[in-house]
Amino acid sequence: MGRHGGRHRIRRRTETTSSITSTGTHRAVGRRRGVAAWPIACVVLLGLLVAGWFGWNWADGVLESRAAAQAAACPGGDATIRVAVDPALDGPVGSAADRWNRKGTVVREHCIHVEVHAAPSDDVAAVLTGDSDPATIGGYPAAWIPDSPERIDALADQHPELIGSSGLTVASGPDGDYPFLALAGEHSDGTRQHAAQSFRKFLLEPAQQNAFREAGLTPANG
Repeated sequence: MGRHGGRHRIRRRTETTSSITSTGTHRAVGRRRGVAAWPIACVVLLGLLVAGWFGWNWADGVLESRAAAQAAACPGGDATIRVAVDPALDGPVGSAADRWNRKGTVVREHCIHVEVHAAPSDDVAAVLTGDSDPATIGGYPAAWIPDSPERIDALADQHPELIGSSGLTVASGPDGDYPFLALAGEHSDGTRQHAAQSFRKFLLEPAQQNAFREAGLTPANG
């Protein structure tokens, strides 16, 4: 009887010890799992913040670089030249100006924008000789493409100081040639004169000459 009672007591102690050990193990495991979750979340959050910071600075640097490149390309700033053309040339010369402007052409460190204004040659001649308000033709032009070379000859006789270049033909029509004149004088500085001559060369390039042909005119280059 004593021996049996001792055995029962030994079993109870063993079962109690096993129960305590098992419960302690579960608690320890539970605590380890709980501790492992929040450091990982913190690390992930920190990584996102760092990535966002670098991404923001990278985008900001790209914008600054683009702005600096644009400023470096045109250190002299923007400049506009007006080209007065006979109405017969409005289409092809206007299309050429659009292509020129899309290219962002730089002349003498200035970004040059070309505006084309169609006006009868009589009206342009009146403005150049001081007999009419420049507003009637969209402003005083830096270049003129009249309906005939005789227009330029007449202007050279009356106001030779306005002749900035020889009247080079850019296209021809049924009634004769259309010459391009870069204007000089107080209304046109050196940059605009040079830009006007550069635009004249642009009009003689194949793409622009094809536009004259499509408009029913004869290109200067044949």
